[in-house]
Amino acid sequence: MINIKLSDPQYDLVVSEKRFPAFVGGFGSGKTEALITRALTLKFENPSNDIAYYLPTYDLVATIGFPRFEEKFEELGIEYKSRTGVKPRIMLENAGSILFRTMDNPARIVGFEVGDSLVDELDTLKTDDAKLVWQKIVARNRQKKPNGKPNTIAVGTTPEGFRFVYENWKNKPPNNQYEIIKASTYSNERNLPENYIQDLRDLYPENLIEAYIEGEFVNLTSGSVYPQFNRVLNGCNSVIVSNEKEKEPLHIGQDFNVTKMASVVFVQRNGEPHAVDELTNVFDTPTVISLIKSRYPGHQIFIYPDASGGARKTNNASVSDISLFQQANFVVLNNPANPLVKDRVLSMNRMINVEGRRQLKVNADKCPSFVTALEQQAYDKNGEPDKTSGLDHCLDAAGYFIAYRFPVVRRNASHIRIAGN
Repeated sequence: MINIKLSDPQYDLVVSEKRFPAFVGGFGSGKTEALITRALTLKFENPSNDIAYYLPTYDLVATIGFPRFEEKFEELGIEYKSRTGVKPRIMLENAGSILFRTMDNPARIVGFEVGDSLVDELDTLKTDDAKLVWQKIVARNRQKKPNGKPNTIAVGTTPEGFRFVYENWKNKPPNNQYEIIKASTYSNERNLPENYIQDLRDLYPENLIEAYIEGEFVNLTSGSVYPQFNRVLNGCNSVIVSNEKEKEPLHIGQDFNVTKMASVVFVQRNGEPHAVDELTNVFDTPTVISLIKSRYPGHQIFIYPDASGGARKTNNASVSDISLFQQANFVVLNNPANPLVKDRVLSMNRMINVEGRRQLKVNADKCPSFVTALEQQAYDKNGEPDKTSGLDHCLDAAGYFIAYRFPVVRRNASHIRIAGN
């Protein structure tokens, strides 16, 4: 009998009862070892079932997949035969096979059935490619197991930004069978060369260290617009106070985009802004007004709009978006012109973290789009916050409020518009 020493995250993956566990770890955290050990465990449970092991390329099958499995079988004294070629496999006597497939050509993931699958470095694929590969793998995972347990697919990957694994295991898991197991490089330190981690730290900038050592999902494209935002450190459980005794004032940053109107709702706690709700992908200003009135009845509403809302452009060409807010008896607060983008970004970053003080707080459950945008928005090739990803709407909305209430530069003038009766 062979004893395999595992780190805590590796052990958690091997024994996970979830159908879709994902080991998300830094370099050297032992992803492949965990996947192979899980594969052997599943094979011992149901010897007659086949298992599929997926790697990004055939070269990785030849240099990682085959050698690592063969090494394990030799240590265990299990006889096997190997078959290389287009559809490589390791065949075990009276115990099925380990099939190897690559993810660079999803069209080849056809013509076989397995009981369980292991997917190595899924997040190295582009998001759309990973989605297609995942669909193909799920379709192959259909051999019935003698022990009656469900078919499983385990993933081991380094976090490569906000791609397929982030979306499906952390941001919006399709169901409760998706489990994420985080692992830093430190968790497997005993199996690494003495200077390995320090060498990584010397080589990579801070944001990549978060991904490649700590196993965190971070923006890996260009520079992050809000690099210090952290959904835990900037997180809160604040909700709107609304009862018979008190209906607190609401401060709503507002961005105008027909069919993609965005509003971020803040309350103030001890002088600090707490984002507690959001409205996204709303059709137009009249719809925004209707939603605000129905969702927050009895609250005093302060609106901080995009200054361009003063132009005539809503349903009625003679009525501006800002005028509609005035007619709704909302208090409208804005400058004659929008703040410079860099000033708005500076204002937001200062509230996110200045000398360890994190004044901006966000309820991630209530503001999922706002949190995602803060984590993911990057600068484009011209050094401006990227607007092609659709992440900008909530950020712009919140930015109008933050830049007005907590500016980095003094306002020369401000407009306060209150509708009278």
